[in-house]
Amino acid sequence: MKRHIPNTLTCLNLFSGCLAVVMAFDGQFTLAFAFILLSAVFDFFDGLAARALDAHSPIGKDLDSLADDVSFGVAPASMLFNLLQQVAVAQSWGGACALLPYVAFLIAVFSALRLAKFNNDSRQTTSFIGLPVPANALFWASYVLFLNGNPERVQQWAFPLALLTLALVLLFSWLLVSEIPMFSLKKMKSDRRIPFFFIGCIPLFALFSMKAFVPIIIWYILLSLIGEPKQKKA
Repeated sequence: MKRHIPNTLTCLNLFSGCLAVVMAFDGQFTLAFAFILLSAVFDFFDGLAARALDAHSPIGKDLDSLADDVSFGVAPASMLFNLLQQVAVAQSWGGACALLPYVAFLIAVFSALRLAKFNNDSRQTTSFIGLPVPANALFWASYVLFLNGNPERVQQWAFPLALLTLALVLLFSWLLVSEIPMFSLKKMKSDRRIPFFFIGCIPLFALFSMKAFVPIIIWYILLSLIGEPKQKKA
């Protein structure tokens, strides 16, 4: 019975991700973000349960990746697509500009590539190479909430914002599959960047609430680029 617990949690992750997609296409972005966060909770605990119960399996590994691509790839991509589509309709964009919203689905495509790479890379046991898919999802879900909360500014600066969004999609798609080392919160006791990360998160949450994940993920990337501080020799 215990070997089914991790896969059950993974299925809950997938179910929550599906609900996030539905909410995203319905324009209920706050609920979509909440379901993505819930998926992240299930994703954390399915791995924890698998390790605690020694219930690892090839099926569980594949199921986890499939669930993650829906919850952290398709769901945030759907949020961004719906928002950009609303802007495109309001601005009466035609021709090539009308295709801009579809660029959002690169998030789902590169998330799938990132997950496939992770499953076949033995170097990523205690840290990551490339931006983790959940972190990418939280960035984009928070980004959509931020833009959706400023509709007048978005309509006023629609085209420059669309170009900025396109550039960010391309940048974060590259970060997902890049060879840049990224630290893992699992190394709480050994990586001295993690306390600095959490210290930086506190004022950001206080200022921006759910929209804080845009600067938080940027903070995470910057700390990862700095590299782990070297221990001083005694």
